Amino acid sequence: MYLEISNPMDYHVALYIRLSKEDETEGPSQSVTNQKSLLKEFVQQHHLSVYDIYVDDGWSGTNFERPDFQRMIKDIEAKKVNMVITKDLSRLGRDYIMTGHYMERYFPEHRVRYISLLDGIDTGVDSTANDITPFRAIMNDMYAKDISKKIKSVKRDKQRKGQFIGGKPMYGYKMHPTEKNKIVVDEKVAPIVRRIFMMALSGMSCRKIAATLNDEKIPTPATYCGWKVGNPGPYTGLWSSERISEMLKNETYIGNMVQGRMVKISYKSKKCIKRAPEDWVIVKGTHEPLVDQETFQKVQMLVNSRKYTRSRTYDFLLKGLIFCHECGHPMAVINRKNAEGEDCLYFVCRTYQRFTKAGVCTCHSIKEETVNEAVISKIRNVCQTYLNVEYLQPIAERVLKESCKEEQCETEIRALQSQIVNLTAHLDRMYMDRINGLLSENDFQRIYSKTKTDRGMLEHRLESLRVQREQPTSTADRAKELVQRFMDSAFTSREVLVSLVERIELTENKEIIIKFKFHELETIS
Repeated sequence: MYLEISNPMDYHVALYIRLSKEDETEGPSQSVTNQKSLLKEFVQQHHLSVYDIYVDDGWSGTNFERPDFQRMIKDIEAKKVNMVITKDLSRLGRDYIMTGHYMERYFPEHRVRYISLLDGIDTGVDSTANDITPFRAIMNDMYAKDISKKIKSVKRDKQRKGQFIGGKPMYGYKMHPTEKNKIVVDEKVAPIVRRIFMMALSGMSCRKIAATLNDEKIPTPATYCGWKVGNPGPYTGLWSSERISEMLKNETYIGNMVQGRMVKISYKSKKCIKRAPEDWVIVKGTHEPLVDQETFQKVQMLVNSRKYTRSRTYDFLLKGLIFCHECGHPMAVINRKNAEGEDCLYFVCRTYQRFTKAGVCTCHSIKEETVNEAVISKIRNVCQTYLNVEYLQPIAERVLKESCKEEQCETEIRALQSQIVNLTAHLDRMYMDRINGLLSENDFQRIYSKTKTDRGMLEHRLESLRVQREQPTSTADRAKELVQRFMDSAFTSREVLVSLVERIELTENKEIIIKFKFHELETIS
């Protein structure tokens, strides 16, 4: 049960004051000075002891990560405060869910008495004003939502007029010293932007341009602007091919204002999502260009001509499972010629691959086939402890007896024949694509070999079923054959690997570390 205010010495009061830019439009009565005066007058009249005054000036009521609000919460947790007083409920917050959480749960659980002066709310006494508090919170939330819509409308109108409303202009520009919502050329870094376009025009790839800038120790846009990185990684502070590509495609550099590329999910959340290019707000001719239109268009053609060369991917057994032990990033796969001139896949550290000359991580180069064999061997040795042929064979016999009906055999034969026909047609289409120049020779050979191997396996299975139909063998013999096949080939199945293995790490010294999903296997390895 809460104490009455007739015992003022029992309370250590926190006076909480909040003012946002939107609140300033309501008049001077909402000012920090006015709120502080009203609260001090109240505590003097009731002889209350003020522990501290907490002021969040310029913070929205929908955001509960306000600095002084969080400081007040810490003091409540430390039992330094047991009464909170605000001018009205909207000063506490305008999000009815979070406001209700503090009113109905947090404050009572921590035995904190909350008083809102103008609303007549006092959680220390039974009052009808307390009963309608949830409705007041909803109205405050609706007000915040309405304000958010109005602000969004004003911002969108400024965007359509070509006025800059962002926090930091694009690299190469800065805010106009006197005119609001206008950007001008930043002569300190504009030459770097022009140089990037010239390097791209000369045929240099985005990765090569990034490596050149890193070699010359040129600060990245984030470093130049002084942006703080929340979760710094091994290549924080370095130019990347993605950053160069984004700059080369940005119309800001030809004098067009490009905005609205990101949008907030809700007025209650800071999280933003990317918008499709067709939804961006682009206004032409709003500022001085750094690159002429002809150069920009030529660079676009060069970038687009390489658009598909970097998108080639390779299917390999450990895809998505193998990582660099030193930097923690996924291993990349590249195709190289061996001594005999044959194509071979190699694992390399992706961080090293992107920032070779920056000295971030090391190559870790090793044949994909070598790693596969070592991983499969290691997994087989660990897992064979759990495989008992004498135990598996009776299970296989039972399954075969249930599945060896003639109808099922015929159904599987028809399905295999259909799959073989489809793969053959696929091979024919690939051959025509190769002739028409739609498929490179390397890709053709790689896909052709895999498809032909798949078709061969199906044909082998089809032949086995036909022989079985014509010359049936004993169930025990077939079961023994199946068990042996499982023992020999189960661990080369990607499905089995993904089910067993959580993560595979490759060290700089070519050591392989396997982390299983099951604790029992971890102890054996």
